[in-house]
Amino acid sequence: MNILRVRCHSLEEFEEHYQADLPAGGMFCPTTTQLDPGTAVVVELVCDGLPNKVLIRGNVVSWRPALPRMRVRAGAIVAFEADEVPKRNFVIQTLKGDRVAPRRRKHTRIPIGIPVKVRLPQDLQPLPAELREISVSGGLLNGFQAAIGSDVILEIQPPGAETPFELSGRVVYHAGPTQTGVRFLYREGGGSRRLRELVRRFKAA
Repeated sequence: MNILRVRCHSLEEFEEHYQADLPAGGMFCPTTTQLDPGTAVVVELVCDGLPNKVLIRGNVVSWRPALPRMRVRAGAIVAFEADEVPKRNFVIQTLKGDRVAPRRRKHTRIPIGIPVKVRLPQDLQPLPAELREISVSGGLLNGFQAAIGSDVILEIQPPGAETPFELSGRVVYHAGPTQTGVRFLYREGGGSRRLRELVRRFKAA
């Protein structure tokens, strides 16, 4: 997965990069790496005023080379995916001061986008979903929702593993109609170690 980093020191600098004419919004991302239209990327937003990095998925619309004499930077125009609108709204509202920023996370989430199975503890039949982000403290599910405070069990297939890995969590927030934030819970003594190993595998994959 291509990760394009955008650093903004102010709302005004963010607005210079933001592409409001795209259906779900988008960003101009400085990069000298030539990217073909349609390439899937993750925009990593690091902005003063945001408590953490925000990772937004999108697709390249176009790429341009640098033109030093005209002071034009090389970079790509990226269109955000439609289901990333809640994240886009969070960024804009927080930077404008229309929304109180949450507490800073201790661990940075990594984008993965893998299929998982999720169920409530009392249910025997899991439901398919997508784990879009993961860290040692929590993750973001797409395609699954449960009431805030509900305990859930995720079944994840780690890279290179023959058997799935079960992970307990608790729903802590909703991001739009299809995305759910989960905080991981360690039910047994080795849970933290196994989760760190799982995250390490995804980083290396």
